[in-house]
Amino acid sequence: MDKPQFQTLNLTTASRQKHRRRSRRKVPATCNVKKIHRNGAVFALEEPDEKEVVERKIRALQSIVPGGESLGVDKLFEQTAEYIMNLQHQVKAMRALSSFFESLEKEKSECGG
Repeated sequence: MDKPQFQTLNLTTASRQKHRRRSRRKVPATCNVKKIHRNGAVFALEEPDEKEVVERKIRALQSIVPGGESLGVDKLFEQTAEYIMNLQHQVKAMRALSSFFESLEKEKSECGG
């Protein structure tokens, strides 16, 4: 059987720099870029603009509120308020049930059961 032949790849400094330039991630035009110098290296940090932040938070809210994906922003906020109130009522009911069952357990242990 023939042995596979391998080519030696010689990367010059220029070709490495060319590869680095091609492989860099593009920064969207809507982002503000800040550069931080650390140990002589430059890092680019993307800061999304305010509109992108709000849109991301709205999408997150839409994923949390049941049926929120199909709602506009105004209706989404109304549904969110209702959802929060319903969750508060559920917590109140669970606390009442928990308290009730704790009192039953206490009575049971006092009666020797």
